[in-house]
Order: sequence, then structure tokens, then C-alpha cells
Amino acid sequence: MPLRIDKVETLYKGYSTLMLATLAAPDGTRLKREIEHHGHAVAVLAYDPERRVALMVSQARAPVIWSDGPSELLEAIAGMIDDEDLQACVRREAMEEAGVELGELQPLGVVYPSPGVSSERMHLFLASYGLGDRVADGGGLEGEDENITVLEIPLARLWAQVEAQEVLDMKTLTLLLALRVGRPDLFET
Repeated sequence: MPLRIDKVETLYKGYSTLMLATLAAPDGTRLKREIEHHGHAVAVLAYDPERRVALMVSQARAPVIWSDGPSELLEAIAGMIDDEDLQACVRREAMEEAGVELGELQPLGVVYPSPGVSSERMHLFLASYGLGDRVADGGGLEGEDENITVLEIPLARLWAQVEAQEVLDMKTLTLLLALRVGRPDLFET
């Protein structure tokens, strides 16, 4: 018999909600676990198969800086799901963050990026784009203070970063690995 949640208390509610769950084990033991909830998300690796580049974003992430990581993190396009269709969300985030209209979306699945503490479920996608699909600057929405830098990076260079263990964002690493398995030709120099 699995653990079951007997009680959940909200400790803090802001951008994220922090809760304390009391769980009951089959042997009667009671456990307390924190749960961070901020919603569910999408992530997409936008790549141009003709030019063999990927459209990436870089931005400061307070938790990464706090834990002695880099001052900016290189990431795939991602964002929170509002009350909308998944594909509409991916396309909205791609336009907001990178100013790109995506081609066909290839869903890869749903993952829990940090299941020990967070309830977030992330839907992963690959999507192609072409040079003419860059129709805006991107950089994030006005007023959200995301300070996003948009970068086009050759896939061969991104793979070299994977091999050097320099890709630190899990969703980005997962998406690069998936594209490499499906389209190894795009990573050739």
C-alpha cells in the first residue's frame, strides 16, 4: 500500500505556494514533506534544420546564482501554462521569449523536473523554425522583468557544451539529448 496524504497546510502563497503535507505510511508512520507548487509548464527546443542552430535564451535565475551557479543560465524556451491549450502555450512562449513562430510541434512527453520538492509537471517539445520565422525581438513580456537574451547557437557547439558538462539546465539537456537521438545529422560540423 502506498503512502497517502492525510493533510495539507498552506504555509506561504505568492508566485509559488509552499505547503506542508502530512503523509501516512502503511505501517502507521506519519511523515511531513514540503511541497512547492507554482503551476505546470512547457519547454521547447526550437531548431533550424537548414542552418543547424537552436534558438536559446539566457537569463539570470536567483536560485542558480544563490547556489553558486552562473550569473545567467542558458536554457530552452519555456514558460508557465496559463488556462490554454498546450500547443498554444508553447507557441505563445516562443513568441514572447524568442520572437519566433514555430513549425510543427513534436511532443516528447511530460516530466517532473524536481519531484522531491515541486509539483511542477513540464511538457517537453521539439519544434523547427526557419530564418524567416524570426518575426520579433523576443526578450520576454514588458513588465515581467525577465531580462531574456535570445541566442542562436550552432547545434554542434551546444553538443560540445553537453559533452563538457556545461549545459546546466535539465530541461535543456533533455531536449538536446532527444534531438541528438532523433536527428544526429544536425549536430555534425
